[in-house]
Amino acid sequence: MFQVKNYVLGQWVSGEGSETNIYNALTGDKIGEVSSAGLDFNEILQYGRSQGGQKLRKMTFQERGRMLKALALFLMDRKDSYYKISHLTGATKVDSWIDIEGGIGNLFANASLRRQFPDLPYYVDGVAAPLSKGGSFIGHHIMVPKQGVALHINAFNFPIWGMLEKIAVNLMAGVPAVVKPSEYTSFVTEAVVKDIIASGILPEGSLQLVSGLGRGILDHVDLEDTVTFTGSAHTGKVLKALPQFSQKSIPFNLEADSLNATVLGKYAVPGTPEFDLFIKETVKEITIKAGQKCTAVRRILVPDNLLDEVQKQIAARLASTKIGDPSMEGVRMGALATQTQVERVRENVLKLAQSQEIVFGNPESVDVIGDNCEGGAFFSPILFVNNDPFHKTDVHEIEAFGPVSTIMPYKNMDDAIELARMGKGSLVSSIVTPDNQEATEYVVGAASMHGRILVLNSECAKESTGHGSPMPLLTHGGPGRAGGGEEMGGKRGVLHYLQRTAIQGHPTTITAITQQFQVGAAMPEANPHVFRKHFEELVIGETVFTHKHTVSDADIVNFANVSGDNFYAHMDATSLEGTIFERRVAHGYFVLSKAAGLFVDPKKGPVLLNYGIEEARFTKPVYPGATIGVRFTVKEKIDQEKRTDDDIAKGIVKFLVDVYDETGETVAIATILTMVRKIDQSK
Repeated sequence: MFQVKNYVLGQWVSGEGSETNIYNALTGDKIGEVSSAGLDFNEILQYGRSQGGQKLRKMTFQERGRMLKALALFLMDRKDSYYKISHLTGATKVDSWIDIEGGIGNLFANASLRRQFPDLPYYVDGVAAPLSKGGSFIGHHIMVPKQGVALHINAFNFPIWGMLEKIAVNLMAGVPAVVKPSEYTSFVTEAVVKDIIASGILPEGSLQLVSGLGRGILDHVDLEDTVTFTGSAHTGKVLKALPQFSQKSIPFNLEADSLNATVLGKYAVPGTPEFDLFIKETVKEITIKAGQKCTAVRRILVPDNLLDEVQKQIAARLASTKIGDPSMEGVRMGALATQTQVERVRENVLKLAQSQEIVFGNPESVDVIGDNCEGGAFFSPILFVNNDPFHKTDVHEIEAFGPVSTIMPYKNMDDAIELARMGKGSLVSSIVTPDNQEATEYVVGAASMHGRILVLNSECAKESTGHGSPMPLLTHGGPGRAGGGEEMGGKRGVLHYLQRTAIQGHPTTITAITQQFQVGAAMPEANPHVFRKHFEELVIGETVFTHKHTVSDADIVNFANVSGDNFYAHMDATSLEGTIFERRVAHGYFVLSKAAGLFVDPKKGPVLLNYGIEEARFTKPVYPGATIGVRFTVKEKIDQEKRTDDDIAKGIVKFLVDVYDETGETVAIATILTMVRKIDQSK
């Protein structure tokens, strides 16, 4: 028997006494104890703010992203040991895969977000706003890491994924975390945190673990902290209503279990690939994790003429599903996490049975495969049929958080949408249909009450991640009953932990703060040419003022011959009546091409290549006789890591290309991206 420990204040410690017993979900045997009693939660939160927070805030987004990638690789090398521990929670290999490798995948995905952020400890949001006529006063927005902690209160069903999906986001933002997993499965979380701490990859203080009940920890959250809760809607709402959240305006992200619906489209009739997909995916959602997923299908909506056939096929698949010890051959569904959970599921099944009919399963007994499993937390899959879901509404109110779902009929798509919405807010819904118009009608009608909608058909089925799998770069959350929160969501998730602040001042000052060149800022002339400078030597704002070129008719004809672009406005002066052009006009791409000829320094130097153009605009017609020049300005620098020891150390430099004519007006503007070698080839 083991004692699950807490990792706080830089050390592994046991709580006082035993708050909770831990059991093997497969056998019912007691295997451990856990407690967080006696811990100083105020000191723990303050330690995260002062120790981990200070170190993380000094790191740039690029450094944090590389840190997450290194951590993901480290944990992936050790994943096999987590499967052995996860087995004790009743999880099958597939269940554990979702939890373990799905969680590590979140680290990889969030690490890749570094490419969407600057090489700074803070984020520059949007574009500058001109605030004065003369251009000497502008506004912008930056987003800085909050100087608090992210307190994550997680559910029992995903002890690894639940932690990693959340800390990946707050660590990317530069905010430390205190994780409070469910005490019942905290021993799985503990195993991963032990490896994380031992790796030394995260700065000390950036991750702490409270394995026990954590009673009283919310009393100590403060102004810049952020709290996330995953679990029951009732508990989440009770916590969210605590006075400190309203009094101190502390963000509380609630992601609650919800009555998610899947819809069989009327065109997905028996004999189509979509009908078979619907049956397969629905049964999978009932049995994976023994239905213990906040995204599991609880309501199955089918055309009324297909209700009997759907019931028959789902029941047949459930009947062939072997339940028991996942180590036994053929077992496809394991145990619930605890006997307590079994009783809660049974209680809600009996409530639902008062208004609808059980057509498969028995809430009082289940056949189980495996030795010593008589005391395990097993529960039979339960399939209900509700023949009048608009009036027998318990199904839209009561959730049995286990392998339990209800089939109900609908007459038309308006009915299906309304039934889905009667769940009063869900994390996810899905529709299986081969018809894109039907899919569109459902998505648009149901979206306002759902955080995510999967549209499944035979074309995407092979690569689809399924109804129940939220993806790290998309929003995970939902309105109403689902809590109104958003976890993950790619860049959106990271921004949740940052404070947006408006800044106002002279363009030169705003350039210095944002490390992005702002129009109107000082443009000191580059000496030598910027293409002669290494990445470290380039300074934001320094500019090359090029020689000039007078555009001729021959330029236009020659460019048309080379490019094949003979658009009438360039080549046929007799066709311009009724257009905005006074006479034949130079190609916009000629103007940019000629600009490159003016600003490029052709000799071999630190610039390795030009690999793209962003935000190209042609703002004024260029006619033969116009004289153009270029202001070529260092706009932004983004560091890059070496992929291998043999790789060239380099960074990305964005240059602003401002092409102007003899009047001084801009005629074309663009941003080019270049790869520039570093002086220091060691990093």
